[in-house]
Amino acid sequence: MSYEHVIWEQQGGVGRITLNRPETLNAWHSALGRELRSAIEGEAADDSVRALLITGAGRGFSSGADLKAGFETADDGMPDIRKELDELYHPIMGGVRRLEKPVVAAVNGPAVGIGASLALACDLILAAESAYFGLAFVNIGLMPDGGSTLFVPAAAGKARAFQMALLGERVPAPRALEWGLVNFVHPDGALMDEAGTLVERLAGGPTRSYAASKRALNRMLYPDLEGQLDLEAELQHALARTGDFQEGVQAFVEKREARFAGT
Repeated sequence: MSYEHVIWEQQGGVGRITLNRPETLNAWHSALGRELRSAIEGEAADDSVRALLITGAGRGFSSGADLKAGFETADDGMPDIRKELDELYHPIMGGVRRLEKPVVAAVNGPAVGIGASLALACDLILAAESAYFGLAFVNIGLMPDGGSTLFVPAAAGKARAFQMALLGERVPAPRALEWGLVNFVHPDGALMDEAGTLVERLAGGPTRSYAASKRALNRMLYPDLEGQLDLEAELQHALARTGDFQEGVQAFVEKREARFAGT
């Protein structure tokens, strides 16, 4: 299948998905979401693919949702965030977790918002030294979604999960390694070679063993992933109807500090 906003490649048992909107640091809009879901549920799920690598084109992994592209509107005239999460974003995260093969993220730059969620949904995460992670949702009056309210505390614990969710600060790659959010940090110029070596090793390994380990660890770490994703969608949809969200988006577009009123 031909894609515009993601690149699908396969060499032997290695599949590779590259988010391909480099001019926006691979920000997500609905078209990218549809293509990414199709690649994960389609090509990447094929038995000929024994390990999957996900990365971003250009200088970033993903800068999160493309606020300038906007959202579809619901019956009340407000953003239909629940529909986008239910139909695109959350099936992608669930799809990554359900793939019966190792999924590796090579985080080559900023991984923010839903971009951070995608990276953290993967089984093994490599990051470039200059990369950083952030749950910046709070900066526009929203909450973390894409499963990050589950992935972050499972990896880094309660204190750091609240710190990331409530403060929205950047977590540089070395700190992400210290916190347990990622597995490896490599010099920028070595990242993709290291990621390629790792995914080749996994593609040549005992695929059914990996799948069994993943299934068991999923049950232990994420016993109610679907329920958590549903809760995130419900809460996020309600937040999209607040004055603080409207102010947050307007401030983002105008490149100024948001003036939240708590409404």
